[in-house]
Amino acid sequence: MTGAPTRQTARKRRRPPRSDWQFPLLTDWGLRPEQQRLLVVIASVLGVVAAACGLAVVVTSLGGGYVSERPASAAVGGGGGLPSAYQGWASPKLFDPILDRAKDGTPLTEKEVFAHKTLAGENKLTLELAAKQLDTDCSAALWGSNLLEQVADAECTQAARGLYTSADGRYIGQYTLLNLRDGQAAGRLVEELKTGYRGGWTLPLTAGDATFPAGGYTEAAGYALGHYVGLVWFGKTDGTEPAPRDDFVSLALTLRGAEKAVYRRVVAITGPGVS
Repeated sequence: MTGAPTRQTARKRRRPPRSDWQFPLLTDWGLRPEQQRLLVVIASVLGVVAAACGLAVVVTSLGGGYVSERPASAAVGGGGGLPSAYQGWASPKLFDPILDRAKDGTPLTEKEVFAHKTLAGENKLTLELAAKQLDTDCSAALWGSNLLEQVADAECTQAARGLYTSADGRYIGQYTLLNLRDGQAAGRLVEELKTGYRGGWTLPLTAGDATFPAGGYTEAAGYALGHYVGLVWFGKTDGTEPAPRDDFVSLALTLRGAEKAVYRRVVAITGPGVS
């Protein structure tokens, strides 16, 4: 029968084994073995991260992978330079009469596009024009190398931007109208923006305190309208996501009131039977 362990045996069993994570220099600094182990693990992780970052730079330099190009002021996933979500829509048959710019060759005018200083929607929603800009160089209204290349290929000749705010100061929106070569180019741009908007979008206008919230939540949509493309971009001025009482569908529809100039051009070709 084995006797009870002696006090000396118990002391031996309680004595912890020598740690493999004891380094003379770290021990001299007063770090315990578990602290030394943690320090080495952290250093190893940082080394892996640094190596991964270096690999990403090498891959990018070789042209592999997709890298979003955005101005330094743009926020990732939303805010002053980039919407949080985007939807694209093909051109309805209503706009078939202006599928070719050759049949609608008169350039847009500022007076024509911004004829209405106020856009009225449902539930007493009213948007007021705060700033406007009509550029004959579309690169002045857009950013992102891929997007700029696409609009150049589409022979974009005009970009009209209007910045609107709601009467109660709760919402902000921008409508951008691009004048492209034909309906095929317009439809292609709207479709490609379904993924491409992450690397290029419209430049926001500002007017005093009326500005898109940096880092805030915004939504956007693109509409092919014959040989034109209409881009709506909107959100809450405080940058928060829509609450149940925020009707973003009505907000987008109200903002689309800025494209009445395109409807008038259809009527000018087809006659007053189309409204």
